[in-house]
Amino acid sequence: MDHKDRQIIRALQRNGRMTNQDLAAEVSLSPSPCLRRVKLLEKSGAIKGFSVDVDAAAYGLPVTVFVRVTLERHTDDCVQQFEQSVSQVDEVLECFVMTGMSDYLLRVVVADLADYENFVRKRLHAIGGIASIDTSFVYGVVKKSSVFPVIV
Repeated sequence: MDHKDRQIIRALQRNGRMTNQDLAAEVSLSPSPCLRRVKLLEKSGAIKGFSVDVDAAAYGLPVTVFVRVTLERHTDDCVQQFEQSVSQVDEVLECFVMTGMSDYLLRVVVADLADYENFVRKRLHAIGGIASIDTSFVYGVVKKSSVFPVIV
C-alpha cells in the first residue's frame, strides 16, 4: 500500500458516498486509475466494505457502556466458548482482546440502565466462564473518528 492508496482510504473514510470523479479529484488522479486502485484495495481486503455512521441515540440506543471481562480460566475451550458466544450478542458492537487487568473490553449499546441490567443478567452471564465484569458508562464523547491518521 502506498501513499496514494492511503489518501484514497482516508478520503473514503471521511465520505464513503463520494463519486469516483470526486475521489479522483481529491487525491489528484484521473478517474480510471483511481477506480482501479479502489477495486484493488477492495480485492486485497484493505477496504472491507462501506457502511453508514448512525447516531445511536437517534436509533434508540443512547447508552454506551464499556465492559471489561475477565475469564475464570484461559484454556483454549474457555476462550473459544467466550469469543464465539460474545460475537453472537447484538448489543456488543466491538470486542477486543486486552492485555492488563482484564481479558476483554466490550463496547455495548443499550436503551437504558434496565436494558443494560437485562443484557448482563440474560446475555453476558449466560455465556459462563466469566470471573468478573467491570462496567464504565459513557456520559460524553470528546472525539470519535473513523479516519486513520496520515502515515509519513
